[in-house]
Amino acid sequence: MILSYHKDFKKNYLKLSKRIQEKFDQRILLFQEEEFNPILNNHSLTGKYLGYRSINITGDLRALYQKKGDIVVFVSIDSHSNLYG
Repeated sequence: MILSYHKDFKKNYLKLSKRIQEKFDQRILLFQEEEFNPILNNHSLTGKYLGYRSINITGDLRALYQKKGDIVVFVSIDSHSNLYG
């Protein structure tokens, strides 16, 4: 699996607290080991995010990605309400 990060994702990631950045980093390691680990609540999205998937980082924080073959591109990281509201 090859991970990549969209420029918008990188910008939003840098705005997060160090504690939340570390939480994301832990979840990415878990994602690489077991993409569908129940802790991640990895699920497909609909509507304007059709073709994307979401994983849970914290209770409210989500990371959205697209997967094409072996390439995973994380495109956004934000609160549930900001992404879907």
